[in-house]
Amino acid sequence: MHKEYLNPESTQFGERDVSPEEKTAAVRGVFDSVADNYDIMNDLMSGGVHRLWKNHLIRKIRPQAGLSYLDVAGGTGDIAFRIKSAVEKNAQNLNTSSRPRVCAHGETQITLCDLNWDMLRVGRDRAVDRGWLNNFQWTTGNAESLPVPSNSIDVYTIAFGLRNVTRIDDALKEAFRVLKTGGRFYCLEFSHVDNPLIRKAYDVFSYQMIPQIGQAVAKDRDSYQYLVESIRKFPKQRALKARMEIAGFKKCAFENLSFGISAIHSGIKA
Repeated sequence: MHKEYLNPESTQFGERDVSPEEKTAAVRGVFDSVADNYDIMNDLMSGGVHRLWKNHLIRKIRPQAGLSYLDVAGGTGDIAFRIKSAVEKNAQNLNTSSRPRVCAHGETQITLCDLNWDMLRVGRDRAVDRGWLNNFQWTTGNAESLPVPSNSIDVYTIAFGLRNVTRIDDALKEAFRVLKTGGRFYCLEFSHVDNPLIRKAYDVFSYQMIPQIGQAVAKDRDSYQYLVESIRKFPKQRALKARMEIAGFKKCAFENLSFGISAIHSGIKA
């Protein structure tokens, strides 16, 4: 067994030492608490930059019709909705060009899986508000043991969710399992800043301001204190890339965004 394959985060809930079972329950509690304010808080915490990061992720994915997409820890729909919009836009561009009309083989399937039903509830309400009544599949499930058949997914995404998973290595193996051969894995997550000056300013903002914002907006300082601490416990960019390789992924790479405040990791199931 590789020494890296130890799920070291399984007993870390922010700065607290807990059992893996306690961590899973505590993370579920955090997102049950923040679900209704989650998107507002993301805007306040990032100054709206998280929207640019997500848009960049979608450009890297280049969604196409006829594929199956699985967005894990994506209950509020930010990534899934962007995928659907991009699929429709790309199909429209193809069909209005001078080339012959293109028809996808099979239907596009977009599944959202989240540990927290409250997060899925928020996402379903948002979908209904947009007139999307039957365009997505919604399922509760743990990233470590997905309720998804093996070799059934073309594109797996997880945005700002992997750091909250109790056993990250197990989640990576599950992502590999559910992907088809040639399937693509994408993780967008808060990461680590190398530049010492930027890192110092970011730490001051994170530790001093974000919990206060959480208290003011969501009346929940503790949950946002955990979210800040969880970022610091998340593997650094090269370490996560190595763990993806251990899980079986090929052509693993990462791209830093905003000096490493966030990063996109990608890999392929060969």
